[in-house]
Amino acid sequence: MKSPFNPFEMAQAQFDKAADVLGLDAPSRDLLRFPLREYHFSIPVRMDDGTTKVFRGFRVQHNDARGPSKGGIRFHPQETVDTVRALAMWMTWKCSVVDIPLGGGKGGVICDPHNLSQREQEGICRGWIRQIAKNVGPVNDVPAPDVMTSPQHMLWMLDEFETIHGGKYPGFITGKPLGMGGSLGRTEATGYGVVFTLREALKQLGIPIDKTRAAVQGFGNVSQYAVRLYQQLGGKVVCVSSWDQADQTSYTFRKLDGVDPDALLGIADRFGGIDKEKAAKLGYGVLPGSAWIEQDVDILIPAALENQITGETARKIKPSVKVIAEGANGPTTPDADKVLQERGIFVIPDFLANAGGVTCSYFEQVQCNQNYYWELDEVLGKLDTKMTSAFHAVSELAAKRKLYMRDAAYVISVSRVAKACKDRGWV
Repeated sequence: MKSPFNPFEMAQAQFDKAADVLGLDAPSRDLLRFPLREYHFSIPVRMDDGTTKVFRGFRVQHNDARGPSKGGIRFHPQETVDTVRALAMWMTWKCSVVDIPLGGGKGGVICDPHNLSQREQEGICRGWIRQIAKNVGPVNDVPAPDVMTSPQHMLWMLDEFETIHGGKYPGFITGKPLGMGGSLGRTEATGYGVVFTLREALKQLGIPIDKTRAAVQGFGNVSQYAVRLYQQLGGKVVCVSSWDQADQTSYTFRKLDGVDPDALLGIADRFGGIDKEKAAKLGYGVLPGSAWIEQDVDILIPAALENQITGETARKIKPSVKVIAEGANGPTTPDADKVLQERGIFVIPDFLANAGGVTCSYFEQVQCNQNYYWELDEVLGKLDTKMTSAFHAVSELAAKRKLYMRDAAYVISVSRVAKACKDRGWV
């Protein structure tokens, strides 16, 4: 179902609020409200039945004042350029808030991998690179996986890029398979990063993590690893939701004594869609997809799509909820923020909470460029240090200036990017 919210307008509204707090000058506002550049292109692919189908592709480079653009490529049947623009802008702030030397970019293709063979998906990947090969690369724009793309997709893209440019450029793309330039810890990074920031928030609020319960939206990569680490630290996840491809709808799977992510993974498809009949046999209650937000828990972790917590759905959140850790990009609308702020719910904003993925992508890029790879403990240790440091920088500013956490994160991010633009003489 298409969202009634325009994600790019939402991203701009969030930026405008931070710009007002900072007293940002007009040229800086004009520069940062829009992408520096964007590319729209057609990708013709010969299908398995012999016909040719043309797919629409995008790459948006929001800002690269602090370093090469960085951001994933998503395959989604409802992809829009405004979604890509919003995600590129959020990537700029995400790289800035964790203080890594990268800017924001995002890419996408309007397609549904569920209905495409591996060979057809490879054709889309190679075609995407052929259309944009002169405008991306290890020193100007570094892509990565996103919704419904995988390490295999990244490797096809890397292979096409290297074929076109006649060399080996493992630092061009991140999220690659291990043994082909990928980094240990990359798979876990986003979900773990969410829980590292959640752990720090609970410490700050004086809430023991082993006394908390959480409801999670989504059962993709981010959700799976967030659930695992949170439960390892002593918390209990009572439900997750997932999309059912057959029904074209979502369901919430609830088990009050705690979900078992490994058992659910055993009955899920490769996109994280859980088989509801098999889940029911395992003792899970099967509820409507929106039920995750109405659970009597301490923590909500939206880890699926944007615009899921709205002004309307925010009012369904139980009084027991103390923290929302945004694993997804843009899951909360501005009108929902007002409700959450009024209720005193502590929000760890998306571009801080889920920055573990891009941080580990940066680590992968560094390892590729120096042709030396770190052990898992070193990667996760560096990730924990980065995420913890970023969380405390934001929470300290929020306390000092009496700002909502999202506003504090924006103030830090936007000020760093605006300063880089000024220092370069762009404005």
